[in-house]
Amino acid sequence: MLARFQALPPVARGMSLMVAATVCFTTMHTMARAMGEVLPPFEVAFFRNLFGLLALAPVFLRHGTAPLKTGKLRLHALRGAVQAAWMLAFFTGLTMIPLADVTALAFSAPLFGSLLAVLLLGEIVRLRRVAALAVGFAGVLVVLRPGFGEVSAGALLIVAASVAWGLTITIIKVLGRTESSVTQAVYMGLFLTPITLVPALFVWEWPEPRHYLWLVGMGVFGTLGHLAFAQAVRLADSTAVLPLDFLRLI
Repeated sequence: MLARFQALPPVARGMSLMVAATVCFTTMHTMARAMGEVLPPFEVAFFRNLFGLLALAPVFLRHGTAPLKTGKLRLHALRGAVQAAWMLAFFTGLTMIPLADVTALAFSAPLFGSLLAVLLLGEIVRLRRVAALAVGFAGVLVVLRPGFGEVSAGALLIVAASVAWGLTITIIKVLGRTESSVTQAVYMGLFLTPITLVPALFVWEWPEPRHYLWLVGMGVFGTLGHLAFAQAVRLADSTAVLPLDFLRLI
């Protein structure tokens, strides 16, 4: 099966990996929502990063310190800072509005990511992709403010998080030119874990033993999702694979 997958064109492999990433992220978000009801969101974000980093232990056992070799440490650090802002805002907003609304509003991230890919990376966007992104943006506006109702704080946090994630997508795309998906995942964990620990300490509550299974699962699915995502945008243009993220609404 692996050989058949590798025989596919790069765009097809990228699209398949994006679908896999979507499944992993949706699972992680559902678990984060459940944990956010019993633990502070900042603490949930920290444990997601901690256990996500520990999930990469088999990689180090097999390859040693090879995944740490990089010439883009500053760019990894920038990604860590931006993604930490995304995660803290997203996990907080996740506890404030329904999960379906979170998913719908989070669809603005591929819009920002695709736009930044065109503006900063020079990617070419075709009419069909423009149409798909335009429909997605219209849907985000409907969910954000149906009729003339007030925009909730939770919704604004998710949109702000989506802007940060859009920028993160662009950074991931740039890193993908020279860095492997594993190296990106390793440095993501190394930077995000201490950054998210700081705000978590101000609201710390020790989890109950039964919560750790959820927290570990959240970290594992999050890391698998980011590995698949990073490889997807490495194989194909962002404007080709990011619209598949809309499958999360299902």
